[in-house]
Amino acid sequence: MIKLENLTKTYPTITAVNNISLKVEKGELFGFLGPNGAGKTTTIKMMSGLIKPTSGSIFINGFNLGHDPNEVKKITGFIPDRPFLYGKLTGREFLSFVGRLYGLNNDEIIKRFEPLLNLFEMEDYVDNLIESFSHGMKQRLIFASALIHKPKLLIVDEPMVGLDPKGARLVKKIFEEVCSKGTTIFMSTHTLEIAEDMCDRIGIIQNGTIVDVGTVKELRERTGSEGKKLESIFFKLTGGDEIVEVLESLRF
Repeated sequence: MIKLENLTKTYPTITAVNNISLKVEKGELFGFLGPNGAGKTTTIKMMSGLIKPTSGSIFINGFNLGHDPNEVKKITGFIPDRPFLYGKLTGREFLSFVGRLYGLNNDEIIKRFEPLLNLFEMEDYVDNLIESFSHGMKQRLIFASALIHKPKLLIVDEPMVGLDPKGARLVKKIFEEVCSKGTTIFMSTHTLEIAEDMCDRIGIIQNGTIVDVGTVKELRERTGSEGKKLESIFFKLTGGDEIVEVLESLRF
């Protein structure tokens, strides 16, 4: 579903992403981890068509993003870490607006409304202005809008930010459901427990370079971390494991 080939993004004073190559299969929930400034968001923005790579190629479902951007965007849903919403629209108006952006007609939008409203428990407030929504309600609306066109690929940056435990559990169940039906999810998160619990495979990036990719079991074996949580593996690969050792010795 996703193939990155020698993907690079440079700025005048920094190389944000440095010649990375990666494959993600159909129906896979792939976790993309790394410290702040490692290149996660830059990679996601390139995959979403928001910024152009300096060099390299991005293929989504066989389409080259550089050559066929519209074909890629038709089959992609994107949930950024800081989404923008039109506060003077109601939730229903916003979903209709997004549906039309993806080329859905009125009948298709109406057909998709009820399942999404039920799924995200939005029936009671979907006709209110978005400016009155809580942060969690806005997050649910963004998720619904990203799924309205039944994307083959869902790109998500920090999905659990601002969600209460019920909302986080709901998102987790939705991810499991859409992946079981063949949708691929590419998820960036700082919450290592979520990545360990949910992801089929994990890629770890640091200083713009992918340092390892695999299942949690494979990462444990390669780092000599048998029985350890993903947090320990992450710090071994990115630095900072000495902090964990100090904290463990203090036995808080």
